[in-house]
Amino acid sequence: MAIAEPPIAARLPFPSPTLSPATAAAAGPTVGPVGDGLDDFHPAVATWFRRRFPEGPTPPQARGWPHIAAGEDTLVAAPTGSGKTLAGFLVAIDGLYKAHAAGADVATRASVVYVSPLKALAVDIAHNLEWPLTEIAAVAAELGLEPAPIRVGVRTGDTTPAERATMVRRPPSFVVTTPESLYLLCTSPKGREALKTVETVIVDEIHAVARDKRGAHLALTLERLDALCDRPPTRVGLSATQRPIEVVGRLLVGDRPLPVVVDVGHRRDLDLGLELPDDELEAIASAEQMADVLDRIASLVVEHRTTLVFVNTRRLAERLAHQLGERLGDEVVAAHHGSLSKERRLRVETRLRAGELRALVATASLELGIDVGPVELVCQVGSPRSIATFLQRVGRSNHSRSGTPKGRVYPLTRDELVECTALLAAVRAGRLDAIVPSRLPLDIAAQQLVAEVGARECRTDELYDLVRRAAHYTDLDRSTFDDVLALVSAGIETGRGRRGAYLHHDAVNGEVRARRGARLAATTSGGAIPETGDYRVLAEPDDMLVGTVNEDWAVESMAGDIFLLGTHSWQIRKVEPGVVRVRDAGDTPPTVPFWQGEAPARTAELSAEVAAIRRAVDAFLAVGDPDGAHRWLREASGIPDEAATMIVD
Repeated sequence: MAIAEPPIAARLPFPSPTLSPATAAAAGPTVGPVGDGLDDFHPAVATWFRRRFPEGPTPPQARGWPHIAAGEDTLVAAPTGSGKTLAGFLVAIDGLYKAHAAGADVATRASVVYVSPLKALAVDIAHNLEWPLTEIAAVAAELGLEPAPIRVGVRTGDTTPAERATMVRRPPSFVVTTPESLYLLCTSPKGREALKTVETVIVDEIHAVARDKRGAHLALTLERLDALCDRPPTRVGLSATQRPIEVVGRLLVGDRPLPVVVDVGHRRDLDLGLELPDDELEAIASAEQMADVLDRIASLVVEHRTTLVFVNTRRLAERLAHQLGERLGDEVVAAHHGSLSKERRLRVETRLRAGELRALVATASLELGIDVGPVELVCQVGSPRSIATFLQRVGRSNHSRSGTPKGRVYPLTRDELVECTALLAAVRAGRLDAIVPSRLPLDIAAQQLVAEVGARECRTDELYDLVRRAAHYTDLDRSTFDDVLALVSAGIETGRGRRGAYLHHDAVNGEVRARRGARLAATTSGGAIPETGDYRVLAEPDDMLVGTVNEDWAVESMAGDIFLLGTHSWQIRKVEPGVVRVRDAGDTPPTVPFWQGEAPARTAELSAEVAAIRRAVDAFLAVGDPDGAHRWLREASGIPDEAATMIVD
């Protein structure tokens, strides 16, 4: 489970999420270890946790609960599988139970906002929240207490219009969302009204947005949420891989005092290894070498319950899933990436969680914090290009308190061999990528100004103070702010007249109001994720959305072409503007579509590790000691003899 790691049903000391008194009594005593930190919790919550986890809370839970319960901004830094998500959620559940016991209405007001950088993770968290809520409600009934009517709602780009309307009309206790969807909620009148009662904001995997403009966008959205709430919510940040931790803490709280940091480190026992194809690696991988790698992965899949295979591109995900399916059976292998439709992604995630898949080939769409079912092994094909990304991906296996993550990496070229060796050496030494957030991204500030003024009239000084409270803008001077405000107020002169004048700035009275179309522009152009211009793939005869393909690939394709998407063959019927119409091609051999510009760049820290490997080996060779280089490589990274020999050669 993504809250307390593997799915709750698999770890229950009793067989059902609904507890009968007899079963609950058989589960053991309700009194936990002395000093387990649960004495101040609601009886139902404390009893559930002690039965559920008789070994007691993990360090991030025991150390984080008192600060979160006291309303202090808190950053929990802990390895994957350490229960840090439950550290944030349990205090919120406890607060709702106590409020319900005191007579407060918790059924129709939003109390907690959970923000995830991935839609799949948001849906996963919402799914897994239902288990503890059901179990705690059963424990409360057993103890003669009234269960709190806690509801969970998901608001992402995949949420249907009907579900969105229901959520703002009758807000759930837990609003599970993404940075972009939270921005939209803070912009719409009904969304703002629904969020006024929020008391806690939990930002999961916060490091995932810290490096780019999504972090600045989220930081400004959190300040806008503060401004509309009855009182500023407590902020709780969760992350497994972050350095320096002070930068992440500042991103979480902005210009507030730095949060309480519960840092239990990012290192844990790992079972890592590097494997090579039979032939010597060259500048590019041959078809025979790829076949060797796939044969080895297929043999490992047979030895484990479920295996996640991570790749860096959607094209490679489709190709490898298809080729693994030929070896293992199409019914037990699937692909997962962002260009699949919502329905197909959810179907794959559900099958994975249920243990129906033996192998799933994925891109970054599944690397963060997700409860991915009984995964016992992670295979990384090629270099992940980042130390933190590798740790996140390997952490998806044996994702529990007592489990040991198991990962195997498969370099495909000579350069990747050196890079993967450097990666393993960095992990052994406990090094991480440094987070360098963007500084003063004014395009994001302009977007958020239009959104905030589109929701309400503001005073100029108030807007300036709001922007400066976000971490990325604490150094923003007034003249630069005025220039940004002037841009979105005066717009830009074009050959067809003035464009982009969304606000009216009354400089005399120091007020800013929205012009017509400001809110529409804010809601249709929000976020910091670049537009892709992809074509939708619609299957005839009912126009079912299969996914998306790159525009360049779509316009180069012709009617009759057969391609792979979602590990299934489709034949193109017609290519229209923005749409590729297809029909089921059955088992016909396909080609694989491509998507432009998706491979990640290598981080500076991993590049430094690669340079260190090359320098060290070069130094050994300069004094005529290839055996010393071989020995050093083995000791530094743990790679096998043949890999060390290949690097030295």
